[in-house]
Amino acid sequence: MKNILSLILITILLASCGGEKKKTVEDVIATQDLSQIRAKKDEISNKQLELAEQIKLLDEEISKLDTNKKVSLITTFTAKEEVFDHYLELQGNVTTKTLLTITPEYNGILTHVYVKEGQKVSKGQTLAKIDDGGLSQQLAQMQIQTELAKTTYERQKRLWDQNIGSEIQYLQAKSNYEAQEKAISQLNQQIAKTVVKAPFSGTIDDIITEEGNVVAAGTSPLMRLVNLNDMYVETEVPESHLTTVTKGKKVLVELPVLGETIDTKIRQASDFINPANRTFKIEVPVPNKDKTIKPNLTAKLKINDYTNPKAILIPQSIISENAHGEQYIYVVKDKKDNIGTTQRVIIKTGKTQGDFIEILDGLKVNDEIIQEGARSVKEGQSVEVINLEENE
Repeated sequence: MKNILSLILITILLASCGGEKKKTVEDVIATQDLSQIRAKKDEISNKQLELAEQIKLLDEEISKLDTNKKVSLITTFTAKEEVFDHYLELQGNVTTKTLLTITPEYNGILTHVYVKEGQKVSKGQTLAKIDDGGLSQQLAQMQIQTELAKTTYERQKRLWDQNIGSEIQYLQAKSNYEAQEKAISQLNQQIAKTVVKAPFSGTIDDIITEEGNVVAAGTSPLMRLVNLNDMYVETEVPESHLTTVTKGKKVLVELPVLGETIDTKIRQASDFINPANRTFKIEVPVPNKDKTIKPNLTAKLKINDYTNPKAILIPQSIISENAHGEQYIYVVKDKKDNIGTTQRVIIKTGKTQGDFIEILDGLKVNDEIIQEGARSVKEGQSVEVINLEENE
């Protein structure tokens, strides 16, 4: 504005000089006389300096007399103490310890499958049968031999009790009988392995192998059994959070697919640090009354790893940084009739949550902090506060 006013005055001055029949700039240039050109330049420069000084004096006087001078418009908010819960956000998968792919304990042909997919079963219920390869017939023969051995032993024992017969006959009969019993017991254990039973109560999720297929002990999957009562989320936590992510900490579990959020706590935190990725595992239980939560469902965890009951929070967007790397904000001081003066305050910050950051030092309760306009004001500047809530 001052430059424009200066040009106008110079133009008027030059025009008036022309009225006095003085040589114009064009006339002097046309002479191609270096001394005249320099003299004309010095003459104009001196007049410009004189006009600039006069304009400065006029501006100063206007500033003193103008009661309606403009000030920067800002909005503010008051610093207050509030509870600050910081959350560590991680991702995990829903799982359960009662999820099992059942495999046989005996080699043979799968002769019977007694359950269907989706069927609920109880612990110990028979699920399938494998051909025993003649073990049942061997058992029948052994039982006959055992009965004979038992009868022989009992007779020898009666005689021995009456001091009749030799001790060696009695001991041989006893040993033979006991050996037969042990052989039957072992054979019964083998035959029991041909019967597949439910290790826990649950639901048959999938029949993998159909009747008539040859199965191998410990390798051939027969069916999948699942129980959805004891569900939990498992995730890996960086070792830097070892002291803050502990058993009993509050957790918000978000299941995006189901649109559910569950309040729960950490059930278990591992004492083992994985050397490959420097993490430890935690388990977070999730109730599943309506059975909508399934294994391998993706979950988002928000773990409450820090709480400050008397925290001062401010938006991160109003923080600036100086050349020394110090963070600062502006507050309003000496406010009267919504007009105040800005003051720069150096702050120390803590943890962040969303758009807000915790202030550890530099602010106190009831400080009036500049929000809108925080990055356009300067130290000691006059500002006008136009908070909407105050105007309503």
